[in-house]
Amino acid sequence: MAAFFYTTGFTRAQTVLPAQQDRWTIQDNGSIRWDVSGRLPHTDHIEMSGEKVSIWVRYGLDSIGRSNVYRTVVFPTFRMTPDGTRTHISASFTDTELPKMYVNNRLVNMELIKNGPGRNGELSYNVKSYDQSGIMHISAQAGTPAFVNIERTLYPSVDKPMALETFTFKNITGQPVTVTMEYLRKEVRTDAKRSKGSQHSIIMGSVKEGTETVAPGQSVSFSVFYLATDTPGNLAAIDPPAEENARAQRVAGIKEKLQLETPDKILNTAFAFAKLRATESIFKTKGGYMHGPGGLAYYAAIWANDQAEYINPFFAFLGDQTGNLSAMNAYRHFARFMNDNYKPIPSSIVAEGDATWHGAKDRGDQAMIAYGASRYALTFGNVDSAKVLWPLIEWCLEYSRRKINDQGVVNSDSDELENRFSAGKANLSTNILYYDALRSASMLGRQLGKPASQTDTYLKQAATLRTNIEKYFGANVEGFDTYRYHEGLEKLRAWICLPLTVGIMDRKEGTIQALFSPRLWTADGLATEAGKGTFWDRSTLYALRGVLQAGETEKAMDFIRYYSRRRLLGEHVPYPVEAYPEGNQRHLSAESGLYCRIYLEGLFGIRPTGFTAFDCTPRLPKDWDHMALRKISAFGQVFDLEVARGSKGKLDVTVKKDGGAVKKYAIKDGATLAVKL
Repeated sequence: MAAFFYTTGFTRAQTVLPAQQDRWTIQDNGSIRWDVSGRLPHTDHIEMSGEKVSIWVRYGLDSIGRSNVYRTVVFPTFRMTPDGTRTHISASFTDTELPKMYVNNRLVNMELIKNGPGRNGELSYNVKSYDQSGIMHISAQAGTPAFVNIERTLYPSVDKPMALETFTFKNITGQPVTVTMEYLRKEVRTDAKRSKGSQHSIIMGSVKEGTETVAPGQSVSFSVFYLATDTPGNLAAIDPPAEENARAQRVAGIKEKLQLETPDKILNTAFAFAKLRATESIFKTKGGYMHGPGGLAYYAAIWANDQAEYINPFFAFLGDQTGNLSAMNAYRHFARFMNDNYKPIPSSIVAEGDATWHGAKDRGDQAMIAYGASRYALTFGNVDSAKVLWPLIEWCLEYSRRKINDQGVVNSDSDELENRFSAGKANLSTNILYYDALRSASMLGRQLGKPASQTDTYLKQAATLRTNIEKYFGANVEGFDTYRYHEGLEKLRAWICLPLTVGIMDRKEGTIQALFSPRLWTADGLATEAGKGTFWDRSTLYALRGVLQAGETEKAMDFIRYYSRRRLLGEHVPYPVEAYPEGNQRHLSAESGLYCRIYLEGLFGIRPTGFTAFDCTPRLPKDWDHMALRKISAFGQVFDLEVARGSKGKLDVTVKKDGGAVKKYAIKDGATLAVKL
């Protein structure tokens, strides 16, 4: 990839986007593959989730090509006491714990890669490729010369507390071979006194064992399961092919919805992968469907930022039933904590809804909830759902109003980074979210027939807050006309991007210059604070969306292409990440929702205005002649949104409803189109 240079105005410093060396390639079926051909050692990790399980897999090769696969299987609804965020049970398994496998009575030694027989005639195990598609595939050969190809798949069950690993042996010789897997059953039981409900068992075992004779060109499969149960003596029969097919169907179902279509294959593929990670991580708990970030830490729980603010507005576009159930359930859980004294709603509701976490006090959570719930309700386009959400939105707006200080901005104890970095008494993030929530609530209230006095008041409050945001936060910071994140802070912060995402463009030039300056932009996106090595993808994802909304399409696209390529085809793939150094770049799922929103709200400029209406400000890059979003499920409809380059510098915008109705528009490049479905 070519390097790009950006002059940052005041400082005349330059940001360089370095050339990237891809490790992975996109396949015709939409998967990505790493064909092993040097550049070792290399190790990576990925997470895959179902309704009752997550499997986190660390995989890779050492400097001489020896394979290592390490799995941690998490069971979100099997819990220990006392209740807490991380009181789910989990277990880790290495390759050395697998049942032994033999070809022609010779042990397949997964740590042996040298040519020729190993100890006692053991067969070497040589990995050829890795493939990611929602199911992890590892292709290897056993023996030198090779006797069999071994296709290894790892995946979670869609609806059971179980993950599976299947080994398919294909005979590539001209003679029959025998393949054997030994019987294995290993059980660990939790402490009965601390187990919630009843004692839990984690069991690893073989599904099929024994010896099979395999003819030339034919295959045989054996599987290993990893499950949790409270009734270990009464396990149901396990059907690995059915489980793998169900997982494949779930992945395909997500892929089918809300498709991005552009001339850039990397962006299309990154969007498809982000959809999967955003949507798979929903757990069926006793407290209803709960979207969880994952990352070996965050399950069967919800947060005001990850769920209410980041992911739920995305689900309103996707059309996935489980996603929408989880979104409404999250807001219902938060609504449980409304109170007449306006004490803050907890930041997080954990342990399947049985406990809360509020360790950073008020992080601006009410602004997060009101922002996300009002956008979700407008976009989802269902009046009954909106009526359910309206009291929560009203309460959160009133809570925030009561927190306005003498300078006319909202105080909060911290922000979503929970005091990892300073947030002052009033921070930009909380105020921007509250501002947008007021505007959305005014639109939503009109749709619900609320009094004009109320909806007009919300608009007036938003206008006043916008003025006060400029007075309180607007500043020259490190030579850029942008925003102080909080009073007294004289360093740039990544969250200065937020005004752009809600249509506040007063300081867009200086803000964009600062975001893409060497003070903030790093090889992995935005540094949280200038001069620090910490980065959180969430702010980068907001920024890329905001720069598109500001109309700086070409500049934004250079950075979007760079970021997408790094996350999809680079050294840690295939999803957006949480942070570094914290969490070792975990693939937390809500960040993937934020990635998709770059395109929904940034590239296509969709801003909900009513149950069946939205503003559309498309940003078609100069080297593209078309782009489209297919199978959008929003505003009570399923429709396609197409943008093409028209005549006389205009853009042709086409809305195609499911069922054939078509509306066509021609707008000036950069103009906003009001669409009524």
